[in-house]
Formats: sequence, C-alpha cells, structure tokens
Amino acid sequence: MLLGIKNFWNVVSNLPLILLGICGVVMVWRRQLVHDNCSVTPVYLTLFTAVIFTGIGSIWFHLNPTNQTLFWDRLPMAVVFMSLITALFAEYLGRPLQKILFYPLLLTGAGSVIYWHITETLGRGDLRPYLLVQFLPILCMVVLMAISRSRFTRSRDILVILFCYGLAKLTEYLDQQILAATTFISGHTLKHLLAAAAILVLLKMLGWREELVNQ
Repeated sequence: MLLGIKNFWNVVSNLPLILLGICGVVMVWRRQLVHDNCSVTPVYLTLFTAVIFTGIGSIWFHLNPTNQTLFWDRLPMAVVFMSLITALFAEYLGRPLQKILFYPLLLTGAGSVIYWHITETLGRGDLRPYLLVQFLPILCMVVLMAISRSRFTRSRDILVILFCYGLAKLTEYLDQQILAATTFISGHTLKHLLAAAAILVLLKMLGWREELVNQ
C-alpha cells in the first residue's frame, strides 16, 4: 500500500503499457506505421488496442486480485499474442495469410482464457491452453526467422522483443527474490516494465522500417 493505492508499484507500472498502446492506436490511424494489413484484418489496430486493455485489466486485477479480474487481465494479453503472430506469419509467408489466420487465432486465444476460467470455477483450473497461446507464438517467431525472410527491414528488432519478453517471464518467476533484494520493487513490477519495453521496440520497428522492394 502506497499513497492509498493497494499494490502500488504493480498498479502504476502498467501506465507505460497503456500509454504505448494509445500511441500505437494513434499511429495506426495516422498511417505512421509500416505494414500491409488488409482492411478486413486490422491486425495492428487490434494489437495496440489489446495492449491498452491489458494494462487496464492488470490495474484492475492488482487493485482487486480475484479470478474474475484476472480473466480480464489475461484475455487482452491473448489477443496481443495472436495478433502479433498473425502479423508475422503474413510478413514472412505472404499477405493473404492474414485473412486466413487472424480471426481463427483470435478465437483460439480468447478460447484458451475462457477455458481456463471455466475450469477454474469448477475447481480444477487448467492453464495449459493459455500457456500454449503464450509460448507457441515465440517458437513460431524463431522458426520463421530461421527458415524465411521478412518483406520488411529491421526484422532483427523481433529478437529484441523476444529478449524483453524472456526477461519479463524471468522476473515474474523471481518475483519474491527480487522483492527481497530491493525491498520495494517486485519481479512482477519489472515484468510490466519489460513488457512495455517490448511494445516500445515494436513501435520503433513498425515506425522506422521499410518494405523490401524485391520481396
């Protein structure tokens, strides 16, 4: 408790994520990001909107930690993961894949969270599908970069995004140890900041890259 706010650092550390999500939405609307999303598959608009709601959902959860609020924390995160993997598949393997993958993957991501919530209410919460939604996109990104080539420059920024995400998961795992060492900042707080760093790198990549003419 700090300044009358429960779980203060876990709450306020979501603000950078929300601000970056808003920046992403604004930049998409202003056509300041380099991508080739089809009009019927607004991949990056969906992604950055979900980033905003991830931050809001996380704030709500840390102010009132329950399974109900955790549901609204995890649901937009699943949308972020599925949107990103759709975008990368399309950029590496062909633009038409957007129309094939986007909505089925969104439903899969949302379904994994709904499945967890239902099993949680039955007293046997099963996170396996949700964990698959989190970690399968990472594996797909690595494989894509190994076997194919993006139609855009700055594809190595994806490695930085993965590095930030890996550090975020590590700090989450070492949550209590980090809190004990610092006495005021937990690993979970650092996880939020590293997630925001990953979104910042994504924005930088999308804003500064160029399409390769020979692709």
